[in-house]
Amino acid sequence: MASSMRFLAVGAVGTATIVAGVLAAAGAGAVMAAGIGLGGGRPDPRALTRSGMDRFRRNDVEGSVTDFDAVIAAAPSMRPYMWQRGLSLYYLGRFAEGAEQFRVDVAVNPNDTEESIWTFLCEAQMVGPEQARKQFLEVGRDPRPVMRTAYECFRTGEHPDKIMSHVADNGGHDTFYGLLYVGLWHEAHGDPGAAQKAITAAAATPYARLSGDYMAALSRVHCARRGWPADGPAAA
Repeated sequence: MASSMRFLAVGAVGTATIVAGVLAAAGAGAVMAAGIGLGGGRPDPRALTRSGMDRFRRNDVEGSVTDFDAVIAAAPSMRPYMWQRGLSLYYLGRFAEGAEQFRVDVAVNPNDTEESIWTFLCEAQMVGPEQARKQFLEVGRDPRPVMRTAYECFRTGEHPDKIMSHVADNGGHDTFYGLLYVGLWHEAHGDPGAAQKAITAAAATPYARLSGDYMAALSRVHCARRGWPADGPAAA
């Protein structure tokens, strides 16, 4: 997820040869059932990933996992790069599978702060935050001060108020990410009221409304899945 603006990661990770080559036949049935293929009936992992992401944005989280699973069936080498699948699994309550997805991702991208945090979020739902912290995935230094601070709060258990001390863009990228991860910290630590306040505010920021960032869509999906209104007042 390193920057959550990254898209399919196909070219970036050198997997274009997967698309150009003969894809695994084992996943062809599932892929063609979704109506997505390359010429000659071969499944297209890029199209499937786009489809899964679009489904997630529409809160069809179940359908997004179907597409993401089909990507892996068609091109197994893509599995370590399917961070989108891990996010979807979290919202389906499939926390063990989500944690496994993120751990596989971090193994090939050891500087990804957000995937480390999402591993913790999944595992905290299974074993509680204190135990999850004992198996916290440590990664390299994030260039974003807001995310560096968020990482430290999740890693140490420190209260997340300090995350917002690094925000000065009044509704922009840092405001959104700060509020989102403050809310997620509270969710992991069993405070749904504080989680709702922060994440609904994140979803209401100008950045969330206008950026097209996949994580902005995630904030709206989060609110929808929890039954929260996503149009609360933005926080500076």
